[in-house]
Parts: sequence; C-alpha cells; structure tokens
Amino acid sequence: MVNKTLIPTVRRGRLFPEIQWTEVQKAQWKAKQEEFYQRCQPIFERVKPEFMETHYNWFMAVEPESQDYFIEKDELDAINKSWQKHPNAPVYIFRINETGVAGTI
Repeated sequence: MVNKTLIPTVRRGRLFPEIQWTEVQKAQWKAKQEEFYQRCQPIFERVKPEFMETHYNWFMAVEPESQDYFIEKDELDAINKSWQKHPNAPVYIFRINETGVAGTI
C-alpha cells in the first residue's frame, strides 16, 4: 500500500491568470450561446421524431444557417461530417432521445 502522505500534491492554479472575464463578458457569452441554441433547437425538434426509433441515442450536429443536420453514432464523427460540408461553421450537438441532451450534468 502506498503511503499517500509521502506523495506531494501539486497545485497548478489558474492556467491563464491574465485572462479574466468581467461579469458583463460572461453574460454576453451566455446570451450568445443561448441565442445559438434557440436557433438550432427547432430544427432538432422538427426532425427528431423520424429518427427516434432508428437512431436512438445517436448524435445530431445542427448547423442553423443552412438548417442542415448530420447524424452519427459518435459525437466527433457528426461534427466532422458537418465541417466537411460547412467548414468553420459552428454546430450544436444534440442526442437523439427524449431530452436531446448530449452531455452529462
């Protein structure tokens, strides 16, 4: 058994302490993220029912400008597929299930 009192713990601290967002910048970023989600979510809700039985728990990358969506078993594959057609375009990732949540909380 290893004596944990002899193993030093290293604290890294902040990786970039010179980068400090103000509360206004944080609020602007959150508002921008929410606006992007609000543009992608109706596209997901529109097509979700047709894929619930055949692609349950697969990932869907939605690109709101073109209203294109890309479905793959793997999250990164869905993103890469969208980037092939729309380079540098941001996408929102959904999971094809009842909630649409792709990550964990």
